[in-house]
Amino acid sequence: MEQRINYVEVAPDLIKLISQLELYKKRTGFDKKLIELVKIRASQLNNCAYCINMHTMDARALGETEQRIYCLSAWRETEFYTAKEKAALELTETVTNIAEQGVPDRVYQEVRKHFDEKQYIDLVGIIITINCWNRLSIANHNVPE
Repeated sequence: MEQRINYVEVAPDLIKLISQLELYKKRTGFDKKLIELVKIRASQLNNCAYCINMHTMDARALGETEQRIYCLSAWRETEFYTAKEKAALELTETVTNIAEQGVPDRVYQEVRKHFDEKQYIDLVGIIITINCWNRLSIANHNVPE
């Protein structure tokens, strides 16, 4: 597969805007490993090889374990993740696939056990941002190097 368009060159203003969303995540105070798990999981759901490759490398660089990275697609079946991480991962799946059922009250209530109102919105923002990157990458046939 060959990259269709170099969107960084063709639409630098768009990339700047999306990059501002990336910068915002640094101000959320979320654990960097949690952010990477969210990014990997959304990228898995969207089948974005480019972003899966990037964010698994980023997670490893932060000290994330191979075991947790490898089992992320089956997170419900393991005890490798905290209740807080599981809530974030479930919200990631729900928001990534939002057309299926919206965000059910059960998911919202579980997330709110671990995150306050601001953190909930910030987490949704992080999920929206990676979904944006995934769609941009997939639409342009970005592939991992």
